[in-house]
Order: sequence, then C-alpha cells, then structure tokens
Amino acid sequence: MAIFLDYTSKVVVQGMTGAEGRKHTQRMIMSGTRVVGGVTPGKGGQSVRFEEDPVPVFDSVHEAVAATGADVSVVFVPAPYARAAVMEAIDAACRSWCASPKASPSATPPSSSAPLRRAVARASSGRTVRG
Repeated sequence: MAIFLDYTSKVVVQGMTGAEGRKHTQRMIMSGTRVVGGVTPGKGGQSVRFEEDPVPVFDSVHEAVAATGADVSVVFVPAPYARAAVMEAIDAACRSWCASPKASPSATPPSSSAPLRRAVARASSGRTVRG
C-alpha cells in the first residue's frame, strides 16, 4: 500500500459540507490528517466544526489553496460533478488528489475520460499522480 500523505500535507476536502464529506472529514481529522479547509460552491465564508475546531469553507479550490496552502484534495461530490472537481484540483496545482464520488457510474465512456487523462499527465510533469 502506498502512502501519499505525510505530516506536512495540507488537505482540502471538496464536498465537505455534504453528508459523506462531513463524515469522512471527521474521520480524517480524528486520525490526525491536517484538514485545512473545505470547498462547496456557494458556501464560501462559512465554517464547519470538527473536534472543537472550525474548518473554513471556500467557494473554489483555487481560493482554498491560496488561503491555506493546501497541496492535497480529497473529493466527496456526487458522481456527475466528480470529473469537474478533480479537474479543478489539478488546475489549482494540488500535488495529489483522491476522488470518491457518491453513486459512481459503473462505466465511463473512454472518450469522456481522455481530457482527464491528458490533464493528469500534464499535471504530473514527470512525477506520479494518483487519483
């Protein structure tokens, strides 16, 4: 098993205000992950309380990275929005990301996966990027 996080990793959670995002964010914080922010469009400026500490919510990954220095994104969004969320994380220069879309479709047409594969290849610049 590979480990992609270390004590310097700063994690932003896309979809943190949803039920799945909130549940898994709580688990990550309890296990020692440094969650520095969440992203939910339209809910920027709010915060969610975990373990007595509020975690700020931003409207975009770009805003979260600029404000917190996050370098890892974890995605908990509905399946129709997962691809766009991962592309946003890549575009915001997150060094790694993990997606767990809710109700994932069982198969993705290869043609629609091509832009994502190209973006991952471009973002990796010689290093391994897993998602």
